[in-house]
Amino acid sequence: MTRVILPIIDRLRQVMLLRYLLASVGALAVDMGSFLGLLAAGTVPVLASALGYSLGIVAHWLLSSRTVFMDSVAQDRVTRTRQKALFVGSALAGLALTTLIVGAGTAIGIDSRLSKIVAIGASFMVTWLLRKRIVFQ
Repeated sequence: MTRVILPIIDRLRQVMLLRYLLASVGALAVDMGSFLGLLAAGTVPVLASALGYSLGIVAHWLLSSRTVFMDSVAQDRVTRTRQKALFVGSALAGLALTTLIVGAGTAIGIDSRLSKIVAIGASFMVTWLLRKRIVFQ
């Protein structure tokens, strides 16, 4: 049985989108944990969302550069710094989208946690496309 399962697990690890999804889940844990903690502390939902997302950016770079795009991370310092800047740019696009969705949802009376869930899906797709096609091309 392990002869069948181990090659399947190895193949799944090689699927870039799956690795990106798992890295995103890790970053999302940092993001949501921070977001919910800040909400519980009385922080305004839009600010809590932005701060949580920002902490998630740091976690996502660490996870993505080491487990998802490790073959296309720049080796020289100048190019890698440019790549980090592009990564942050893609994260800021996701942050802007997240903040817009949570802010709009809150403004029209939707629970900020529900708005955050919608924002997670939208941000995931935008950042995946930017990172796959621009940052780690």
